[in-house]
Amino acid sequence: MTAITDTTPIAPPRKGLLSPTNKRRWENFKANRRGYWSLWIFLVIFVLSLFAECIANDRPILASYKGELLFPVVIAYPEEKFGGFLAETDYRSDFITEEIEANGWMIWPPIRYSYSSTNSNIPHSAPTKPFWLMSKEERCSGYPDGTADVNCNWHNLNWLGTDDQARDVLARVIYGFRISVLFGLALTICSAVVGVTAGAIQGYFGGWTDLLMQRFIEIWSSMPVLYILLIIAAILPPGFWILLGIMLLFSWVGFVGVVRAEFLRARNFEYVRAARALGVGNATIMARHLLPNAMVATLTFLPFILSGSITTLTSLDFLGFGMPPGSPSLGELIAQGKENLQAPWLGLTAFVVMSVMLSLLIFVGEATRDAFDPRKAL
Repeated sequence: MTAITDTTPIAPPRKGLLSPTNKRRWENFKANRRGYWSLWIFLVIFVLSLFAECIANDRPILASYKGELLFPVVIAYPEEKFGGFLAETDYRSDFITEEIEANGWMIWPPIRYSYSSTNSNIPHSAPTKPFWLMSKEERCSGYPDGTADVNCNWHNLNWLGTDDQARDVLARVIYGFRISVLFGLALTICSAVVGVTAGAIQGYFGGWTDLLMQRFIEIWSSMPVLYILLIIAAILPPGFWILLGIMLLFSWVGFVGVVRAEFLRARNFEYVRAARALGVGNATIMARHLLPNAMVATLTFLPFILSGSITTLTSLDFLGFGMPPGSPSLGELIAQGKENLQAPWLGLTAFVVMSVMLSLLIFVGEATRDAFDPRKAL
């Protein structure tokens, strides 16, 4: 009696998205509960800020007028479309509101103010305190019909008050948070690319290449960044990309030392020598064999570099050398709090937002450092 053997080939186990080492790192990251939940809280807030136009805006998200579906939050319609004569439509005016509601409908964001729109119905001169610190009679005193006015509702009230130009503080905080994080991310990524590339070249080739680049970095890092920034700001108009380029000139140096040390240590390993003996190019060895090991130390610095970039932008905005005037900025809000001591909600709002944002990033950085700790990845 012969045994029947199954000759069906066994499929190899399916590989996951993460290697076993990276799975252990992810588990180590999740073990730090404070850093893990800080990451999710920060991501939720940041994603919501990316849709700031749908949260705080002086334009409707969606509108229907005479059977036509309109998207005012995306497209700027002229006022003549609704029977007016201006080039830009003020959807908060009584004429436009009554015209659209008589011939259709509008869906507004929860906050009917953008970062640049002003509240013309404030009870007294700006800045005004949050509406929940005022009685109903006081907060509705700026409307024609007082407390009976239909426009005196929670959509048109200022949850965190107004600044000294009667602009909604909550709307400026939402837009300012988005600009700060996007600027920090762009500066961190660009600095990492330039710094890692420079450190890799120094550490891999060594010799005169390393020596000359070290002397250049010593001279470059000793230059007075603030004075150079003031000079350039006096020549070039302020803007997001100009400010990013200026800061990138000096921020990449912080990544060079760690990457250079890793490449100097690993360039004489046996597997690197074997790759050279087989004729593998220098670029391939650097990118495939040495760079992954060097990036472990670099990744642990990224959350801290991001928080530092955000702090730098806030400081420059506070001094008046950051974003163009009128741009939503946390630093400009701090400066307003300094100039208007009778309005403590301005400084307190900016302080709380900056404290929460930087604390979350620091907690994420600590968890990342624990995740890449070689003693915990074994």
